[in-house]
Amino acid sequence: MLDNVVKKYASWSTLCLRLGVGIIFLVHGVGKLFAIGPTALGIGGTANFFASLGIPAALFFAWVVALVETLGGAALLLGIFTRYAAALLAVDMLTALLVFHLPKGFSILNGGYEFVLLLLLANLSLLLSGAGQKWNLGKKFEK
Repeated sequence: MLDNVVKKYASWSTLCLRLGVGIIFLVHGVGKLFAIGPTALGIGGTANFFASLGIPAALFFAWVVALVETLGGAALLLGIFTRYAAALLAVDMLTALLVFHLPKGFSILNGGYEFVLLLLLANLSLLLSGAGQKWNLGKKFEK
């Protein structure tokens, strides 16, 4: 019964995933770029944090991560270059998981990897599925 009701809206599931993941990355990326919002580090703060983790060329990678998260999040929201954005964001989350979150265990309460793992898997899903059938402004850019 439920299958028959929701079957005609199945193509909207990717839109819901894109919107949620896109908002999260856009907010985090803007915080890294401009030091505004709930993740307000700015480029300098992000670079200092990366340096404290022993990441070489911390300022360079702070810019890379901030731009990937900001532009990738915006791309997911708009449905343009979805697979490319999701691939870059998945690499971003895999790196965060391995470098910072994995040693802290599973629980997010301890800075663990559960949320980062969810974002990694969500981006892998978007990489495999694309933007979806509905509200894809960038359909002509993807196959």
